[in-house]
Amino acid sequence: METNSEIDDPFKQFSISDNWSKLLEKDERDFCPKCNKSRMYFCYTCYVPMNDFKVITPRVKLPLPLDIIKHPKEIDGKSTAVHAAIISPEDVNIYIYPSIPNYNELSNVILIFPSKDALCLEEIVKQTSLLKEEEDAEQLFSRVVFIDSTWNQCRTILNDSRIKGLPRVVLKKRESQFWRHQKGSPITHLATIEAIHQFLVEYHSYSSGRNEYDGRYDNILFFFKFMYHKIHSLYDHSDLLSYKRPMLQ
Repeated sequence: METNSEIDDPFKQFSISDNWSKLLEKDERDFCPKCNKSRMYFCYTCYVPMNDFKVITPRVKLPLPLDIIKHPKEIDGKSTAVHAAIISPEDVNIYIYPSIPNYNELSNVILIFPSKDALCLEEIVKQTSLLKEEEDAEQLFSRVVFIDSTWNQCRTILNDSRIKGLPRVVLKKRESQFWRHQKGSPITHLATIEAIHQFLVEYHSYSSGRNEYDGRYDNILFFFKFMYHKIHSLYDHSDLLSYKRPMLQ
């Protein structure tokens, strides 16, 4: 049987702060500095780290505003979307459906979702004639939208008239490291925070004169990497159903 120690670190190619390992030392819950509710590492309703980790939690400046539409039945404590709001508080907004903006009133907004009519990022940039060599990130899109839900829950959100007409973008395929199993989904279906990171990596080529990606957004995976190692300290990798999913649906 393959043991956890024999499994390669799937994050070793990323530039993630080593401070994530300090979270492993915590063994008691604390109180959120805002709502005073009992939490362990961060507050998933206030989107702040616990005081013990306030200094070591990285901050990542994103190249454009990012909206996350969260399904009301998505469990707060299991959602990876909150990681983005904690690490990039100035650029990330989380909306609980149905309380969402009317995106029909905004221009140059894209939705990250792998539907049949979705285009890759490069195609949608060319199609909308938004890409020019001299333009910077802020001139490409006004914001990007993600949906935080299970695949079975997302249909209601996608059919909402306020979001239905947004151009949809499919990201390049990448094997998910998410430990939460969703029956019927391929292993290339990413957790929300993984999808955000993948988008940022791809978007970099259009926002920096096509320069090689330098790891500047990798710390968005700070809590995700910690949770991955935490889960793998409790369970054997080969026993987790999420990693047995097929590559294609």
